[in-house]
Amino acid sequence: MECCSSQAVCDESTDQGYWGYHLILDCKDCNLSSIRDEHNIRNFVKTLIDEIDMKAYGEPLLANFATHNPLAAGYSLVQLIETSSITGHFAENTGEAYLDVFSCKTIDTEKALAVVRRFFKPGAIKVHFLTRQA
Repeated sequence: MECCSSQAVCDESTDQGYWGYHLILDCKDCNLSSIRDEHNIRNFVKTLIDEIDMKAYGEPLLANFATHNPLAAGYSLVQLIETSSITGHFAENTGEAYLDVFSCKTIDTEKALAVVRRFFKPGAIKVHFLTRQA
């Protein structure tokens, strides 16, 4: 599977010397009701896509996993975008959220952070940004 369905977007990233960009956000002390709310998580990913100027490919896949283990229980999110994917894992017992945006189109980190803060109100966010090139 190729990262990009749009040749123009792929050309934009390879012109800069990288095949892809990977924003990794480790959030702690999130508002518990917000990371336990399926509707809120769906609205988050749709808003994020709009704010960072990506295009959704279909609807997000969202499921509540590990309900047998309170330390691991929470929603997992997968949203394909035309330039790759957005994923998230929400630990509803600990208030943690782990979010990834991978794209061959550049990512506006500040806009992404603003959306995360608005929807989940984390106490702290560790930001990792990688450029990808094999």
